[in-house]
Amino acid sequence: MKLSQFQFDLPSDLIAQYPAENRDEARLMVLHRKTGEIEHRLFKDIVEYFDEGDCLVMNDTKVFPARLYGNKEKTGAKIEVFLLRELNKESHLWDVLVDPARKIRVGNKLYFGDGSLVAEVIDNTTSRGRTIRFLVDGEDEEFYKTIEELGETPIPRDLEREAEPSDRDRYQTIFAEKKGAVAAPSAGLHFTPQIAKRMEIKSVEITPITLHVGLGAFRDVDVEDLTKHKMDSEHYSVGQETVDIVNQALTEKKNICAVGTTALRSLETSVSASNTLKANEGWTDKFIFPPYDFKIVSSMVTGFHKPKSTLLMMASAFGGYDLMMRAYEEAIKEKYRFLSYGDAMLIL
Repeated sequence: MKLSQFQFDLPSDLIAQYPAENRDEARLMVLHRKTGEIEHRLFKDIVEYFDEGDCLVMNDTKVFPARLYGNKEKTGAKIEVFLLRELNKESHLWDVLVDPARKIRVGNKLYFGDGSLVAEVIDNTTSRGRTIRFLVDGEDEEFYKTIEELGETPIPRDLEREAEPSDRDRYQTIFAEKKGAVAAPSAGLHFTPQIAKRMEIKSVEITPITLHVGLGAFRDVDVEDLTKHKMDSEHYSVGQETVDIVNQALTEKKNICAVGTTALRSLETSVSASNTLKANEGWTDKFIFPPYDFKIVSSMVTGFHKPKSTLLMMASAFGGYDLMMRAYEEAIKEKYRFLSYGDAMLIL
């Protein structure tokens, strides 16, 4: 397929600047792939669509405060450093994006807070990318605590506002356990402990995978031929307990629901030769777009995504391109809220 096929006009007033007051009272559009029916519900109604033995696969990654503001040595120029991923724990090496990039050169020292955190630029990567080494004297625990204190919640730039204290909680799912994401797996943001409990009462299994979300999913696609687009790699892990639960559901022909594109990618990256799920860990740059033959997943929770985004392409691969485009037309007409803090979609 072509990039231009995923273009649509998104009114700016439909981009959700803040989440719904209560997580589970966001709106829920339900797409029925077999019939083409579109329902309009609230997210808390999602429990009605699952039965005993079904399973939901969640991403349990945890967002860390990845956006740091500091100053360049000597000139004192203000700079933003966005932590992408830790390359080496012992040496405190990180891949980062810097802004303004033209002012940051190899050898520069960067100071954060009152100078309690200092880093040195040791290499150039992409146009705005750098590798930096934090100069740490104390314990690792103290270093990570300083990052927590000085860092800002990395809400997406599309929101066009500064992060606020409330974002620390709301830009995090209730399943968040394993720190490492620089963006939230936003399809999971609508779940509450009450929904999880209602699923448990119905004997629906909720089981985790881990994929540490990077910025690659939000990077613009700049090639018309989608086969030529390369995703950034993200680290993922599918554990044996989840494998056992999912494969049992496969055997019993139950509904296996991927909560978000990150869970979807992790599951489809971990397919065995016999088309079952296998335990797996590593880096994935899997890019899913129509047409795609899904081996594991039978339903999906997702959000409403930007035009021409890889997230829209992945959701379209699962929901079907024509149905997805019709659903997005309907969403805009009905004023659904888009992007990370927006409403949700359940594709059955």
